[in-house]
Amino acid sequence: MKILNKTILPQGFLASGIYCGVKRSKRKDLGLIYSEFASIAAGVFTSNEVKAASLKVCISQLKNKESKAIIVNSGNANCFTGKKGIKDANSIIGFLAEELNIAKKSILIASTGIIGKPMPVDVIKNGIPKLSQELNKDGLKNFADSILTTDTFRKVCSVKINIGNKPVIISGVAKGAGMIYPHLEKAQKHATMLVFILTDAAIKKSLLQTALEYAVENSFNSISVDACTSTNDTVLLLANAAAGNKTIVKKNKDFAEFCKGLSYVCQSLSQTIIDDAEGASKKIEILVQGAKNEKEAKTAANAVANSDLFKTAMFGGNPNWGRIVAAIGAAGIPVDEDKLEISFNSHKIFNKGKINPLKNKKLLVVSKFIKVNINLNNGSSESKVYTCDLTPEYIKINAEYN
Repeated sequence: MKILNKTILPQGFLASGIYCGVKRSKRKDLGLIYSEFASIAAGVFTSNEVKAASLKVCISQLKNKESKAIIVNSGNANCFTGKKGIKDANSIIGFLAEELNIAKKSILIASTGIIGKPMPVDVIKNGIPKLSQELNKDGLKNFADSILTTDTFRKVCSVKINIGNKPVIISGVAKGAGMIYPHLEKAQKHATMLVFILTDAAIKKSLLQTALEYAVENSFNSISVDACTSTNDTVLLLANAAAGNKTIVKKNKDFAEFCKGLSYVCQSLSQTIIDDAEGASKKIEILVQGAKNEKEAKTAANAVANSDLFKTAMFGGNPNWGRIVAAIGAAGIPVDEDKLEISFNSHKIFNKGKINPLKNKKLLVVSKFIKVNINLNNGSSESKVYTCDLTPEYIKINAEYN
């Protein structure tokens, strides 16, 4: 696998991004991905019981055999907009289908922004001709810019792998900085996190879905900014077979190589989301070891990552390990103080009942990256979750978001 310095579109894909008038800020707000060849698609979506209209339509569209385009708007979530929201999403798809001269059933859609506001359908339709005209092989950066909301930078990643003797590209684009605690599930079941991954690999559709679910579990499902699961969270993966490799139809070494590349892209993008977390001053890695099973390990790690008391303590550089113990216990996980070990940046502050205070009081104050290791010593399972501190700036950003 080769990590590419420059983010590129895989063969056969075009992209564009423009400002059409959804946002008052006049930042780009409408993006389009188009495949010159028929593609297969896989997707995972929010587990939130409240799902955006655009997301519902996208899930329905994903059931179709082929996909050729994804249209995305930012600035309006098209969520809690009733039957009109569904009608609006389908209307946009229909208009784009005519513009591109492709089947309506081959178009996927996603939205991000403010909940509860009617979709500005006419504004988006007025922008679609320009959006379509600007499709090009170098359009990925414009697309990446068009899906941002509270993000401070675009999030992109590309890798090249070899399937057989054919080079295959996997490229991903993401947005997300707040309202980030993805619980992404399979298609029939997850500001917002949006991720779009493109590849020119030839692969069976069921295996594409399997690969995506595997990659997502240890990337997007292992981050949390604020414990808030969005109504619009979407990860879509398109494969158009333009690389010409022998189609991957079973779980062999080619499938393993594809999964490796896809996992890298997902992990890289998920890390950039934490790096851009709203108001954050510190990135935090939480590793829980010695759990009875994977579920217990993940539950414990998320409990700590989502504890406001822990996150505010980290903002102040306060090694208050009691916040960790309380969070794990509140999640229903037994903690034996004669077995428990807790470390901050390799300093074991709690070791099987014994407290070992930090000698360097400023260690966590000045650290921009904090590693928290928690060993329950009850088993052999582990889980790693990434989060950030909770700061006054986060409160300011979200107090003013409307």
